[in-house]
Amino acid sequence: MRLILGTTTTTTTTTTSSSIVAPPPHQAHHGRRIRPKAKPKPNPKSKYSITEHSPSNNTPPPPSTVHSSHAPLLSSVRLDFTSQHKYYADLASKLAEDGRFEEFAMIVESVVSSGSGSKFVSLLSFELVSRGIMRSLLEGRIHCVAEVFKKVEKLGVAPLRLFDGNSFHFLKKECEKMVECGEVEKFVDLIDTLAGFRFPIKELGDSSRVVKFCVDKRDTNLAIRYASMLPHAHILFCTIICEFGKQRDLISALTVYEASKKNLIGPNMYICRTIIDICGLCGDDMQSRNIYEELLSQKIALNIYVFNSVMNVNAHDLNFSLQVYKNMKEFGIVADMTSYNILLKACCIAGRVELAQEIYREVKHLESKGVLKLDVFTYSTIVKVFADAKLWQMALEIKEDMLSAGVTPNTVTWSSLINACANAGLVEQALHLFDDMLLAGCEPNSQCCNILLQACVEACQYDRAFRLFYSWKQSLVQETFCEDCNGNSNLSTESKQNHFVSGTHSFVSKPHHLSFAKRFPFRPTTTTYNIMMKACGTDYYRAKALMDEMRTADLSPNHISWSILIDTCGGLGNVEGAVQILNSMREAGINPDVVAYTTAIKVCVKNKNFKLAFSLFTEMKQYQIQPNLVTYNTLLRARSRYGSLHEVQQCLAVYQDMRKAGFKSNDHYLKELIEEWCEGVIQHNNQSQKGLTSSKGTNLRPQSLLLEKVAEHLQKCTTDKLTVDLRGLTKIEARIVVLAVLRMINENHSLGIPVKDDMLIILGPNKVGVNPAKNEDFEVKDAITELLQSDLGINVSLDRPTIALDNPLDSDPTSEEILGRLHMKFRSSTRRPAILQRLKVTKKSLQCWLQRRTGASTR
Repeated sequence: MRLILGTTTTTTTTTTSSSIVAPPPHQAHHGRRIRPKAKPKPNPKSKYSITEHSPSNNTPPPPSTVHSSHAPLLSSVRLDFTSQHKYYADLASKLAEDGRFEEFAMIVESVVSSGSGSKFVSLLSFELVSRGIMRSLLEGRIHCVAEVFKKVEKLGVAPLRLFDGNSFHFLKKECEKMVECGEVEKFVDLIDTLAGFRFPIKELGDSSRVVKFCVDKRDTNLAIRYASMLPHAHILFCTIICEFGKQRDLISALTVYEASKKNLIGPNMYICRTIIDICGLCGDDMQSRNIYEELLSQKIALNIYVFNSVMNVNAHDLNFSLQVYKNMKEFGIVADMTSYNILLKACCIAGRVELAQEIYREVKHLESKGVLKLDVFTYSTIVKVFADAKLWQMALEIKEDMLSAGVTPNTVTWSSLINACANAGLVEQALHLFDDMLLAGCEPNSQCCNILLQACVEACQYDRAFRLFYSWKQSLVQETFCEDCNGNSNLSTESKQNHFVSGTHSFVSKPHHLSFAKRFPFRPTTTTYNIMMKACGTDYYRAKALMDEMRTADLSPNHISWSILIDTCGGLGNVEGAVQILNSMREAGINPDVVAYTTAIKVCVKNKNFKLAFSLFTEMKQYQIQPNLVTYNTLLRARSRYGSLHEVQQCLAVYQDMRKAGFKSNDHYLKELIEEWCEGVIQHNNQSQKGLTSSKGTNLRPQSLLLEKVAEHLQKCTTDKLTVDLRGLTKIEARIVVLAVLRMINENHSLGIPVKDDMLIILGPNKVGVNPAKNEDFEVKDAITELLQSDLGINVSLDRPTIALDNPLDSDPTSEEILGRLHMKFRSSTRRPAILQRLKVTKKSLQCWLQRRTGASTR
């Protein structure tokens, strides 16, 4: 429907729901008075008919004739235009009230095109339009309302004028209802629309709830979009980053951080500090360094809070923290107390006592000049440095400095002091400090009590640990018994439960120490029960009772609890029971970890059940549990000697797996065992053993190729195509490798596996012009020849010389292969190739030796 106002034509359009007819203007034709047509009857189907809304009673009668002067005519036209505007304004207001914004928009568009918008606006009923807008918002017709706002804005009217106080309050309630119902996307769309018309969107809805919803849904785009629209966007960006950090979603937090840089003008230090802290919370300190270095490269002036956050996140790397501290001074920023506390924390983690003392002296000097004031955190940190280093006397000196400075020690300080004495094994001193703590009015926490209990267990004072444990629990029960004015006992359910548990131990002696007499709320933790289970030693049933008591106290046993129970059961020699506990652990919903498996393997090794130990090792590998260094060393040191080839192969497989995992160990013990096993080849030999040279007691090269060579040959476990490569080995190592292969041949022969081919022993290249007496390869040759012929009675001969090729074959190469590879080598190099030496032991000689051994063993 298009309406043209102030002209002699009228366009009438009938819609599907009603007919809107423009009022007929008065016309003059050739000076004759035109009689108006009869008034049309109202359309009963139309709500907005001319009879209902046409201002006919207020329309002045048209002039009968045309005068020479136009003043009366202009006056009549103005009145006519006013009537038309009033009519269309009323009609548009009524359409808007009923939510028919399509028709409303057409009327507004016609008014704008006619250029008489200001008059139309003055006659428009904003109250009716506001009602229609609210109705459309309730019906979810946001886009329709947006189109209306655009049309109204073209009239020069701010869309906010269509909302009065009540309407805006109702709009706010509807927005809050959207958020409560989880329709956050719809809410953000509405906010986005209203923001374009300069609505006070900050007051519409709780921003924290919207952010929480976006984070829970992992919808970073919606969160960024919402934050970018609000005037306090920098605060919302920080909130979003923190919420994602709590969810350990660093990727989403970094996405929001990058979006904040694009939406805000200039870098925001509060956001930079927040994202660095979140990197530390998520355990990605390298990402925090990247952000820090990027800020430095952009030459952005950082404040002290950003520097402190970077140092705190990277406190485990003392060198990097010191570099950040140096950069901070280069920027002209004076370090505050937090900066020094973080440096002391880094020194504590790195164990740098000297540097911590130097920083402490510097801080004391600044305090004497009035620049800084040491806080309780500073004293507690330096005390912890000395406690970890077992310097308990220096820790006590810091306490005196603290008291003289008027700083009251807190629970952390007292715990560190007690820990300092406990680490040094001074149980009595630790208990005296605990008494001083109680006398000072400082309430100990469970961690402080656990330190004392651990000190007693470390000193093997198990009875004292149990006395402390049950006395502290009993003091908690007595503290919770309080009577009201009527004398009724007021005891909580938890207190009754603790009273029932502690009441089962009536054997506790009377307190004889201030620690026992002083009451304080002691609540055991899982760590507390784990310490007490260690104090049980080999008393499995007492440890099991403590685990049951732990469950009664609504505490869940963890991996450490189960591992201690396995070790306690194994201490009685009950290997099957220890393995059963491992299975019960899995049935309880806790998958055994490397500590639990290692504990069970230790139990098996201690009780000489090696088969079960290696079976558990295979099982943990099947569950994709990576063994640690203790696991490997336990298996490698399980046996004091090897009796079979299978045992040697097992240990060598563990050794190779250990090396592949990146662990380094002292393999001297394993070398001695393998050497002893290899020397067993010649123990029952019927030949004279005069002049036998053993390598036992000889210092082999550290991390030599010996074990790898032995493992390589023994893993083949076959007696056909035997090739023993001794290149790179000393004569002692070569001897062990050859003996290992011979023992493998002997054990296979006892199992009915015959020798199928000759044995070739590859030596090093024959160096031209080198004195044989000084050539290591000749020494290896002589040593092996003497071993085979003199000690074992095996015939050995020098095989034809071969060329040292770049890629030597595992088996004896044919003449065609040698000639072909020689041809390629001579084409690529003019140097003369080295000639390899090989020893050959025939199959017949090996069979004779095996027969002699079999005969000697039968005799």
